[in-house]
Amino acid sequence: MAHPKRLLITGGAGFIGSNLVRLALLQGHEVLNIDSLTYAGNVGSLRDVQSNSRYQFARIDITDAESINQTLRDYAPDAVMHLAAESHVDRSIDGPGQFIQTNVIGTFNLLQASLQHYRNLPPENADHFRFLHVSTDEVYGSLGESGLFTEASPYDPHSPYSASKASSDHLARAWADTYGLPVLVTNCSNNYGPYQFPEKLIPVVILKCLRGEPIPVYGLGENIRDWLYVEDHCQALLAVVEKGRPGQTYNIGGNNELRNIDLVRSLCEIMDELKPMTMCASQVESGSASEANSGYSQLITFVTDRPGHDARYAIDARKISEELNWQPQQNKQSGFRKTVQWYLDNQAWWQDILSGDYQLDRLGRGARSA
Repeated sequence: MAHPKRLLITGGAGFIGSNLVRLALLQGHEVLNIDSLTYAGNVGSLRDVQSNSRYQFARIDITDAESINQTLRDYAPDAVMHLAAESHVDRSIDGPGQFIQTNVIGTFNLLQASLQHYRNLPPENADHFRFLHVSTDEVYGSLGESGLFTEASPYDPHSPYSASKASSDHLARAWADTYGLPVLVTNCSNNYGPYQFPEKLIPVVILKCLRGEPIPVYGLGENIRDWLYVEDHCQALLAVVEKGRPGQTYNIGGNNELRNIDLVRSLCEIMDELKPMTMCASQVESGSASEANSGYSQLITFVTDRPGHDARYAIDARKISEELNWQPQQNKQSGFRKTVQWYLDNQAWWQDILSGDYQLDRLGRGARSA
């Protein structure tokens, strides 16, 4: 087990954050989770750890510099793991301003507060302090049919979301180079798994299947993504904080490239096996039983592609593998099956979300007037 640390995790009520909080506690660390609980923050995702004596939660917005400064002074963490971010491309197209505030200004506030905290630490503690900035492969732009993103790939963001994350990446590295803050940066591929907010592709497919509604696929579904199981990602993040070299960037990928349409069809096949589609009375009366028997894939509906949709992302994760001995544990089948089963077993979690204002609507159509 890694040496226990006092971790301050931002965005710990979100998808990746809640999985990270849970894993950090299992590894014996203390955790202060700060989250502003915007639309994707859900304390229900951490109901099972709320009574843990090593866990604390504070509702704080990282754009509130005074609160961030006070929190760093009071909690005195050994490491800051910064995950809090607006993270949905389509939402950034419809409302880019909030992405600038949270992802750029919020990161600046955390860097400033962490630097002040770091400078006030006694030398033996300062030697072990780390600031981990968690980012995305989308900052690199789009790949052609071949090649992989490496830690040296040039930045080429194409959406307000990826541009805001690119900006925050540059800030983090600048605070390392200019002020000596022991910063680490990670850029990961697309995450999936338990507790993912229902607007993302994989939970959208699962929940659309369960509701018998059309499954929207952008364009022809030929865009390619590298899929990383969220628990594998969290293992990597803790390894970076524990063993990573300050000032370094580590790319984290799942070795799991798929076209969107192939992923959607695979999820439909898993759903066909785990929860077969049932015919309603109207289908029987209308004689459309043969359609029902074709399974959930009949629900796939191609919709107009979103603006600036990157063609392909793929991560070269050799550096973190060679330096930190990390490898993804889930393969092309196991992670997706575990994810589908989790959503089937935890309907109360996502039903609580869907009972609110969010209705699985497609976003990102207002780009031209943004």
